[in-house]
Amino acid sequence: KAIQVAPTDISVLVVGESGVGKESIPRIIHSLSHRKHGKYIAVNCGAIPEGTIDSELFGHEKGAFTGATSTREGYFEVADGGTIFLDEVGELPLTTQVRLLRVLENGEFIKVGSSQVQKTNVRIVAATNVNMHDAIAKGKFREDLYYRLAEIVISIPPLRQRNGDAALMAHAFVHRFADEQKRGSMSLCEDAIRTIEAYQWPGNVRELENCIKRAVIMADNSRITREDIGLDPTSSEDVAFLDLRKVRDDAERQAVVTALGRANGNLLRTSEILGISRPTLYDLMHRLSLK
Repeated sequence: KAIQVAPTDISVLVVGESGVGKESIPRIIHSLSHRKHGKYIAVNCGAIPEGTIDSELFGHEKGAFTGATSTREGYFEVADGGTIFLDEVGELPLTTQVRLLRVLENGEFIKVGSSQVQKTNVRIVAATNVNMHDAIAKGKFREDLYYRLAEIVISIPPLRQRNGDAALMAHAFVHRFADEQKRGSMSLCEDAIRTIEAYQWPGNVRELENCIKRAVIMADNSRITREDIGLDPTSSEDVAFLDLRKVRDDAERQAVVTALGRANGNLLRTSEILGISRPTLYDLMHRLSLK
């Protein structure tokens, strides 16, 4: 989706759990858009105090509040012609949401302490780990702003639901951090890979990245072991080596047992459910040691 929407100016909302890598999507969108030569500004809305976020986003005039000793440009003024990434947009206070809605509707904003309307031409990509529909129902987020931001929604699943991704990312992180730490050529042992595959990664990509960086630094040699990974063994079960014969046997055994249960042990009916002949069923049960 990111590649498809990049050439347009449509607003994009990226949703997903904390740590899944939502911040990479806006960068991809910006780099592939006609705005790629303009500024790209990332703003963590949840990290800016409520009392100063309007000033950060829209700027302020000298004397607008205590400490405003000079006029300041806000992010929307600085990023004119480029892209703004509003991370954790669900944390914005309602007063700021009203100002943001105006920018999305007509590209206008007013600096804090000013009455002069200014124009800006920016593309907004936002991200959140908040359930926005719940936030709207509770009156914490404006529904009209949500639909302006979410013209296109890109949902990033958690790492535990992306089969194979954890191991692939782990290999890439090993190469990256080995270069950064001047450790030479490093690789993951098979037991480390199996542990990475089995772990649920509640902290998603961010947790995996930190885990591999620590392992690269602390490993005694160039082969990173399960012990170097340092995951709690109680939260990670061993994953068997990939064996297609075992995978197939397990699947066939489960299918036959399920069909036998549905047929109440009647082998003719079981073979019909499975779509195989009775002699084939006999052979299958014999091979799988099923009585």
